[in-house]
Amino acid sequence: MNFVEELKWRGMLHQMMPGTEEMLNEGMATAYVGIDPTADSLHIGHLCGVMMLRHFQQAGHKPLALVGGATGMIGDPSGKSAERNLLNEETLRHNVSCIKAQLARFLDFDSDAPNAAELVNNYDWMKDFSFLDFAREIGKHITVNYMMAKDSVKKRLNGEARDGLSFTEFTYQLLQGYDFLHLYETKNCRLQMGGSDQWGNITTGTELIRRKLGAEAQAFALTCPLITKADGKKFGKTEQGNVWLDRRYTTPYKFYQFWLNVGDDEAERYIKIFTSLSHDEIDSLIAQHRADPGLRLLQKRLGREVTTLVHGAADYEMALEASQILFGKATKESLLRLDEATLLSVFDGVPHFEVSREQVVGCKAVDVMAEATGCFASKGEMRKLTQGGGVSLNKEKLTAFDRELTADDLLDGKYLLVQRGKKNYFLITVK
Repeated sequence: MNFVEELKWRGMLHQMMPGTEEMLNEGMATAYVGIDPTADSLHIGHLCGVMMLRHFQQAGHKPLALVGGATGMIGDPSGKSAERNLLNEETLRHNVSCIKAQLARFLDFDSDAPNAAELVNNYDWMKDFSFLDFAREIGKHITVNYMMAKDSVKKRLNGEARDGLSFTEFTYQLLQGYDFLHLYETKNCRLQMGGSDQWGNITTGTELIRRKLGAEAQAFALTCPLITKADGKKFGKTEQGNVWLDRRYTTPYKFYQFWLNVGDDEAERYIKIFTSLSHDEIDSLIAQHRADPGLRLLQKRLGREVTTLVHGAADYEMALEASQILFGKATKESLLRLDEATLLSVFDGVPHFEVSREQVVGCKAVDVMAEATGCFASKGEMRKLTQGGGVSLNKEKLTAFDRELTADDLLDGKYLLVQRGKKNYFLITVK
């Protein structure tokens, strides 16, 4: 597998320094991607860089995932209009630990293969570096003129940021450049990869290596395009915010739904970028999808591949089953298999009522659904609909409008799902 050719057909190659492909063709190479640990979970905006490392390893090369414990304390000005809040060391170490666990789903860290992935943290080599030593050993090699010419700096200085650019953020590219130098010297890492907005920071690293070690020390840069939606807006953002890889922040159901709901053009791009499916298989899927777009075969396969990769097969199956509850012929058993977070995700947008346990257990269904809550406008309406087979409780037809509800009716010990007709759902939380 030729790594550069793989990136090209997948639409994942934006810019590359001359000589990069030739260097990679010489044999096993080492490359790194930097990840900012400002949260204890990656989100899908990180996935393109992570998938580059995955393809890199599958091509027989050695990937390094650099988690910026030191640079994360400063913040990268690239693409930002304001300085971020700085994190303390304890928070950063927690974030790094969580991120490594997520990366292990994409990269092989544990085998004894020569190209096993490694996770490195730049805090480990920056924590004992004094400011004076850094200024003498690193700062003298890169001029202020060179640093000022970078787009990330120029944009902030030209009025895009209300408060300008702090010295802290101005030094970021030097610190990132030193990361590349350190990994070059200690890990024989000759390639840094990242998003297209990182080109300026990455090339500062290649320049620092050249100036400090001499012209024979060759280092290279490669970037992927910034992924956007069809309307040009930022990829991975929803009205609720980022789509996270950690189920605490985005349930597997909502994660799967994100991919299921992308447009046709987006699905054709994303299935190349965010899966490891082969060229032939993707071409076949695209052809099938175009023949009958209504079946949404591409979106379903995209959702399956990425959800399984991030969360595992069991969570994908639960997300798939959860998706059928609103739109398919699900049963009470389907409901009972959902965990609480998924149940609440599925019915996030439906009318929601809270009642006390005394108002439910031992009470008649009609009193709960037409008086204690507003599922039905009146007892008469509920009685009529129940007699016509139009009312379900927990996905089972309610045969008697006045039947007594028991504790056994409560899902997870505290929920009732009421369905009026085919499409009207109500979720009752019993406190």
